[in-house]
Amino acid sequence: MNAVKVAAIDLGTVSSRLLCAEVRNGQIAASTKHTVITDLGERVDADGVFVPAAIDRVVQACTEFVREAREFGVRYVCCTLTSAARDVSNGDELLDRLRGLGLVPQVIPGEVEARLTFYGVAHDFAGERIAVADSGGGSTELVVGRALDDRLELVCVESLNIGCRRVTERFFSSTPPSADELDEAAAWARAQFEPYWAGLSDRPERLVAVGGTVTTLVAMVHELVEYDSHFVHLRDLTIEQIEGGIERMRSLSVEQIAELPGIQAKRAPVILAGAVIMRELMRAGGYGRLTVSENSLLAGAAATVYETVVSGRTVIGWVPELSVR
Repeated sequence: MNAVKVAAIDLGTVSSRLLCAEVRNGQIAASTKHTVITDLGERVDADGVFVPAAIDRVVQACTEFVREAREFGVRYVCCTLTSAARDVSNGDELLDRLRGLGLVPQVIPGEVEARLTFYGVAHDFAGERIAVADSGGGSTELVVGRALDDRLELVCVESLNIGCRRVTERFFSSTPPSADELDEAAAWARAQFEPYWAGLSDRPERLVAVGGTVTTLVAMVHELVEYDSHFVHLRDLTIEQIEGGIERMRSLSVEQIAELPGIQAKRAPVILAGAVIMRELMRAGGYGRLTVSENSLLAGAAATVYETVVSGRTVIGWVPELSVR
């Protein structure tokens, strides 16, 4: 089987994402992406349940994703849910509605999320020992390792309950937050990350970061009027640039942040907290810069779906349940 058309759907705390890909001999030959900010994690940290409007937003996005996958000619679909779905008591309400669309939704553990993300990123850094950070709305996954021809060598795979939506709701009473609220959020974030880096005997020289926070920060720093994924992919982001973004946003309202070049209006409520998280992650690890990757869990999931279909064995050691078209 030389070519397989697959789709990966990732339903995160802030955004819902689709990757449709034609995979040939394990490599993505053609693909399309679609991201919708659905804010599934709205009030999850405070209440422990999905609000009905958030479920509706995700189902609406997935209805469109299913249509797009059909038009792309997809045969196999993987649908994963991450941090927000791990934290709620009413997750079945969303899962049942997704099943009604013909999907097979899976709430994946943080370690599987981290492995999928590392696998998606590592193709650009073959053989290089790297640290990968995926900071989302509800959690941050951290992995250190390297990708070899037929396997991953991973150490320190960890998922921490710290993300931009969680920090915003937990620490900011308003936007702009007070100076004390910003300081408290930063101190809390750094305390989450310090034990991880302290547990590494040999910190990799390169830190690679994925997710909407870092891609948005690149767009803001370079004032991209229109988002350009080719420009963003593998672009370096320094801790001074992130600090500059924080200083620029810390006294602005959500509406004012949304007007900044490079900022999506729906991400404006959580981007300040996301920037604080990334700054504290870098401080705790002793990094002055990171490399931003447009590849992520979706790319890792597409490769894993292909491996599942072709051989039933996967590089990351997790076999997804698939819906077949």
